[in-house]
Amino acid sequence: MSDFSVKPVLTGEKTVLRPFTEADAEAMWEIIGDPEVIRFTGDSPGELTPRRLRDWYGSRSDQPDRLDLAVTDPATGEVLGEVVLYEWDPGARSCTFRTLIGPRGRGRGIGTEATRLVVGYGFGQLGLHRIQLEAYAHNHRALRVYEKAGFVREGVRRETELRDGVWVDEVVMGILDRDWVALSSTAG
Repeated sequence: MSDFSVKPVLTGEKTVLRPFTEADAEAMWEIIGDPEVIRFTGDSPGELTPRRLRDWYGSRSDQPDRLDLAVTDPATGEVLGEVVLYEWDPGARSCTFRTLIGPRGRGRGIGTEATRLVVGYGFGQLGLHRIQLEAYAHNHRALRVYEKAGFVREGVRRETELRDGVWVDEVVMGILDRDWVALSSTAG
């Protein structure tokens, strides 16, 4: 079992996941401001400014208890989004996963590949037992990505947030190390 202090570069066919730098804040500012990202990620804690984002993304590599990686286009290096493993519980060997993909990364299989890359790293290199996530029930694209990556629906938290005058549900999903091994052995 390793901690999260090592920030890897994970390479797939459609994307490269790499550690964030302060310079990535500009691309992430644009992505975070995308209406679809806002619709499916909820409100950010506190007011976001370009300076706060530079400080945030510039400090991600210094965090020993979480893994924030930029999702990039392998041909151009353009930042398309992020994947994050956080809320690490060393005793339970578990953490929470989240991702967001901006408009230029959607519809290309990048989110699915990025999810698989970071989940595979979590189980294979970090020795995790469980990775969990929550997603809005109306975020059908993300739920499909998570299911394709092996996450199992574990339940629904009903009406967790009031969004645009409508109560929305959250779907709770998880994947265990043995689920990942079984999925990986049949994917060849």
